[in-house]
Amino acid sequence: MAGLQQHIKPDEMKKYKQLLQRGDRSAMLSKLPELHEKAVAKHDCLTCAQCCKNYSPRFKTPDIKRLAKHLKMKESVFIDTYLTLDDEGDYVTRSLPCPFLGADNKCTVYDQRPSDCRRFPYTDEDVFLKRKNITLKNITFCPIAHDVMKGLADNV
Repeated sequence: MAGLQQHIKPDEMKKYKQLLQRGDRSAMLSKLPELHEKAVAKHDCLTCAQCCKNYSPRFKTPDIKRLAKHLKMKESVFIDTYLTLDDEGDYVTRSLPCPFLGADNKCTVYDQRPSDCRRFPYTDEDVFLKRKNITLKNITFCPIAHDVMKGLADNV
């Protein structure tokens, strides 16, 4: 799955970028639920886990509190052990793949996972259209995000 990026041709990526910049936002928003459901039904995240291997979610304060409590750690120890600040001032994992990704591609803290993980790949939210750079990055490694983007390009 890591090779998905190689399958997105430069002209295809350009088309997606233009669609996100200039496309009919309301038409795209109305298509997202159907495209999301179709893509999620087609792909098994546990056979892929490229999000956990390529992407660090932002760990917001509630996420840190919840995970530290779950792991029976002080918040400061949790941060020192697992997190670092990125260029935007957000806490992200120190390393990839995610330290909570198990060998079986299952999340070892699934019920306590960060909000970003719960929502990824945002294909059923307006964030998919709003955060263009993130979406363009996500479609290079997430087959669900790629299918939704392709569906938008083909149907709007």
